[in-house]
Amino acid sequence: MSDERDNRPAAATDSFPTPEFVSQHVLKLPDAELSYQSAAGWITLRKIHKPVAHVFHTAYLAKSSPGVSRPLTFVFNGGPGAASAYLHMGALGPQRVAFGTTGTLPPPPTRVVDNHQTWLKFTDLVFIDPIGTGFSRALKEEGKETKPNIDREGKSDGAHPKENTDYWDVEEDLNSLGEFIRRFLSKHHRWTSPIFIAGESYGGFRVAKMARKLQETHGVGLCGSLLISPVIEYDSIFGTDYDLTYWVELFPSLAATAFHHGRSRNTPNDATLQQVLAAAETFATNQLARWLALGDSLPAEEHAEIVETMSDLLGLEKSILERAGGRITSSVFCRELLRDQRRFLGRYDAAVTAVDPYPDRDNYDGPDPTLFSIDRLFTAAINEQLRSNLKIETDLDYRLLSFDVNQAWKDESNGRAFRKAIGAMDDLRYGMSLNEHMKVMITHGHFDLITPYFSSRRLTKLMKLSEAQQKNLTNRNFAGGHMFYSWDDSREAFQIEAERFYESAISGEHNADG
Repeated sequence: MSDERDNRPAAATDSFPTPEFVSQHVLKLPDAELSYQSAAGWITLRKIHKPVAHVFHTAYLAKSSPGVSRPLTFVFNGGPGAASAYLHMGALGPQRVAFGTTGTLPPPPTRVVDNHQTWLKFTDLVFIDPIGTGFSRALKEEGKETKPNIDREGKSDGAHPKENTDYWDVEEDLNSLGEFIRRFLSKHHRWTSPIFIAGESYGGFRVAKMARKLQETHGVGLCGSLLISPVIEYDSIFGTDYDLTYWVELFPSLAATAFHHGRSRNTPNDATLQQVLAAAETFATNQLARWLALGDSLPAEEHAEIVETMSDLLGLEKSILERAGGRITSSVFCRELLRDQRRFLGRYDAAVTAVDPYPDRDNYDGPDPTLFSIDRLFTAAINEQLRSNLKIETDLDYRLLSFDVNQAWKDESNGRAFRKAIGAMDDLRYGMSLNEHMKVMITHGHFDLITPYFSSRRLTKLMKLSEAQQKNLTNRNFAGGHMFYSWDDSREAFQIEAERFYESAISGEHNADG
């Protein structure tokens, strides 16, 4: 792979240098060579002509025949507070971090390898780091002075500088992404390219919102929107003692995990994962829903039958289910399923496990093997890619996952005391009506206990889409967890499904839902 740079434009003088780094590369694939250009740097956002933020991005633009307009995909992750490094270095970019074949964590040091499943084969890619993540930063707006916080006793925390948090907000975040996309299209003369957006987790929430906002507010027509392990409606991912949907939607992923680890009981020896999922979905929407809805008023005989079936599907003792009233949290399940082996399951990918360092404690106080444990891989991989392979020079730290951003995230557009949990499904439905040609693809991993696949499956059946719109919506699920693409087979299958999706979105043909 060549890293020869074409140019290094002069740095801007406002706040910090914002040059663009351009270089030429060749990716050697099993059956061909893919020549492409990388263009990484900052685009400045402005209010009343004054700079307010510098948004960092990494673009990969394949060299095509003259007159050919390739698809262009804008990609972001979620959090909120996550940079785009996960999709960039995990699945879509020309290079990726090396995992084990089924998403397990390899020993140090981190390895960056050529990605033979890169989407650059069929679309140009622009990875966006939302403001406050990666190398993207908001600037201090004129007239906004930093003041010390004064507590009730009159004590000050000092007048030290504080970061501008204006963009750590649902609507301001969407507006900044929309402005960035407009500016990128203008800078690179790509307004007539087939345009797609792809986001993971909270990034999927962003995609659903932007399916409306980009087209209605920013004038950017979309050929397709891809939601990867998305959270679409927030009231469906938090469970209480008084609701049903969260527990119903989580259950099939718990059952799939138990089957994967060989803990399912009374399951035929030749049973497949798909058969277990089908049985779990039926049980969850019928018997389990009745128990959750009726509680102590459920007839005793029926109650006993439900507990028995649930115990078989989840591989947990009946006493655990009884104590929880059928509402099994992911934390309890991850601690109890392999407790006899002193293994804890990852919430983001429950097929991956770690040693419980404190087996004698009531609560699990060890690391989640699929959250903080992967930071070392992606931090090393994205810094290697940007600083060594693409030759980006900056003193800024690359913020992979900012908990400051996450904890400060707000929704100032809806400040009422009594309001429903935030959601994006209405925006997705609106966007599909606004542009009846736009295709939508939603993907999940079967072992994801954070954004379970059955949530999106259930929600999409409630969208009241027309027959034609239903043909524009595709659901695909894969082995693995939140980042199912860390599994080799799933990453390959994901790329194949995505390429078909792009072909159908551009040609106007329909994909069959599955």
